[in-house]
Amino acid sequence: MSFLEVISRFANRESRIWVNNRGFSLYSVAMERQTPQRDAIRSLFTEDGDPLTPQEILEQATPLAPRLSIATVYRTIRALEELGEIVPVELPGEPPRYELAGKGHHHHFMCDQCGRAFEVDACPGDLSKMTPKGFVLRTHDITLYGLCDSCSKRAG
Repeated sequence: MSFLEVISRFANRESRIWVNNRGFSLYSVAMERQTPQRDAIRSLFTEDGDPLTPQEILEQATPLAPRLSIATVYRTIRALEELGEIVPVELPGEPPRYELAGKGHHHHFMCDQCGRAFEVDACPGDLSKMTPKGFVLRTHDITLYGLCDSCSKRAG
């Protein structure tokens, strides 16, 4: 979004400008209000938390805020993402999940049985030896697949 677009939206008073160490972003005035629903959603995003789908957010936050709706979940996700508090996690063939921003380099494990995603702190490191001759590796993203602890115990 260009600076002029930011000023234009700000002038309409539909949004406010929020400045952080990454620059500026817009957020909805509606996010300014503190509500039990938003507090419940925000509490799910912790340093050691796994990436969550909007449906998982709804299921886990509803006991904390019984009147929570999926629309509120999506609005809050959008606002938290604009504020730079959460980031989307793109796993192959899956809808986006969300996790706390600023966690640093890590990978994910996807359970084939229950469909949950988990963080994996380990990394194989330099993969440039696997890169075809003449290619330059910029980054990598690894997703492991299998059964999570709960599902492997049930499978016996």
